[in-house]
Amino acid sequence: MAHIQAQPLSAHALPSRAERREKGRAHRAEVPRESHATFTPAADRVNVLDVLQAGAKGCIPGLIPLRYGRMVASPFAFFRGTAGIMAADLAHTPTTGERVQASGDAHCANFGAFATGERNLVFDLNDFDETLRAPWEWDIKRLAASVVLAARGAGHSEPDACFAAQSAARAYRLHLRDYACMTHLDVWYDRIDATEALEDMAADAREQGQEMFRKAQGRTQLHTLSKLAHKEGKQWMLRDDPPLLTHTDDPEAASWLDEVRSGYFDSVPADRRALLSRYHLTDWALKVTGVGSCGRRVLVLLLAADGDDVIFLQVKEARPSVLEPFAGKTVARNSAHRIVRGQQLMQAASDPFLGWATRGEHCFYVRQLRDMKGRFDLEEVTPRSLEEIAELCGWALARAHARTGDAATIGTYLGKKEKFDGAIARFATLYADQAERDHAVLEQAVKSGAIEIETDPDDE
Repeated sequence: MAHIQAQPLSAHALPSRAERREKGRAHRAEVPRESHATFTPAADRVNVLDVLQAGAKGCIPGLIPLRYGRMVASPFAFFRGTAGIMAADLAHTPTTGERVQASGDAHCANFGAFATGERNLVFDLNDFDETLRAPWEWDIKRLAASVVLAARGAGHSEPDACFAAQSAARAYRLHLRDYACMTHLDVWYDRIDATEALEDMAADAREQGQEMFRKAQGRTQLHTLSKLAHKEGKQWMLRDDPPLLTHTDDPEAASWLDEVRSGYFDSVPADRRALLSRYHLTDWALKVTGVGSCGRRVLVLLLAADGDDVIFLQVKEARPSVLEPFAGKTVARNSAHRIVRGQQLMQAASDPFLGWATRGEHCFYVRQLRDMKGRFDLEEVTPRSLEEIAELCGWALARAHARTGDAATIGTYLGKKEKFDGAIARFATLYADQAERDHAVLEQAVKSGAIEIETDPDDE
C-alpha cells in the first residue's frame, strides 16, 4: 500500500481517508464479501504427507517422531503444525489485494498474555515465525478456522463452533473500523491491557480470563528458575528433562553461541546491551518447543548475576515463511530479521531482548523465555468462554493489521453489517472439515506404520 511504503518525511501527502474509504467500497464490487464463504480444494492440491515430510527436513532426526506424535494428537494440533498446507490453500481464495504485516499463523492458540517493558500485562499475538507482508484475509480465515477446530475439540455443538468463529470475525471487523477513525499515532500507541480485556468479557467467561492472566503474572524469571534449573555449588545450571530439555554435544547448536556473543548484541539497542553485559552465561541446553517448530534447534541460555538474579533467553532457528511461495519473498535481510521486524511491527510492546543473528547458512532469533507469558486453556473451554476468547483474538488481530495496513480501506470494505462475519464463519466450518480430513491422512499413515510417532512426555 502506498501509505505504508511511503518514505519518512516525504514531501508528498498520503491519500486522504476519504479516498481510501472510496477504495474500500470499490473492492466490494471487485471481491464481494460473500465470496469469502466458500472453500473448494484445488484439483492439484498439495499431498499432505509430502508437505509433512518436507517440513521435517532439517529437523533433528531423533525428534521427528515426537513432532508427528504431537501433530497426530488431534485435528487442532495437526492444524497448528500445518500452516504451510493452509497457506497453499489460501492462495486460491479471493483477496482484495490489500496487504498487511500478516502473522501467517494466526490460530487462536498463538494469542495470549505477556508483559510489557513496564511489567504491565497485555493481550496480543505471540508467535511470528511465519510473519510476512501478505493479504489480510489469510490471517482472519486461519483464526476463524482454528476457533471451529478448538470448539469441536472441546465438544461444542456445530452452531456454537460456527458462532464462535463468527464472533472472531465480527470483533475483527468492528475494531478495525474503530481503528480506521483514529489517527495513525493513536493506533500505534493502542494496546489491549489485561484489565481492559477482562472488563469486556462476560461474567461467566471472566473467571477463565482472570486465571490465565494470574498464571502469566506468576511466570517470572524466578519461577522459570525453579522449574528449569538447579544449583551446583554456587552456580545455577539447567536441569535435564529429556527429550524436552537436554544438554547436547551438537556442534551446530554449540556454534550458535559464538554468534549470540557477537552478532545478536548488534541487533538490540545499546541500553539492552549494557543491561545484558551485567550477566554471564552459566549454562545452555537444547529445548523442544511448540508443534510446528518441534524438532528445530531451540536453545535455552541461562544468564546469571548475583544470587537468583537471572535472565532466560531462547535462541530459535528461523526458516523461510510458509507464505513466501504465495505472497513473495521477504525483503528482510534473512528469515530471522523478518521475524524480529514483523514482531516489532505487529505487537503493541515487543520483547525488550528481541534480536537476531546468523551463523553460516543458518539464522536465528533471540527472545526471553516464558517471562510473564500465558495463554488460554482451550481443551476444556465452555462455548461462552471460547466466544469471548475468539473476540479477544479478533480484536488483537485487527490492531496488528491496523498498525501495518490501511484500516480505512479494509474497514470500509468490511462494512457496518455482518455480511463478512457470516461468510468467514462459513469458510471456517468448511476449512475445519478439510483439516480433519488431512489429520485423518496422518492418522492412517501412523496406523499403517509409514510414520513413526513418539508420545508427547507432557501428555503422560
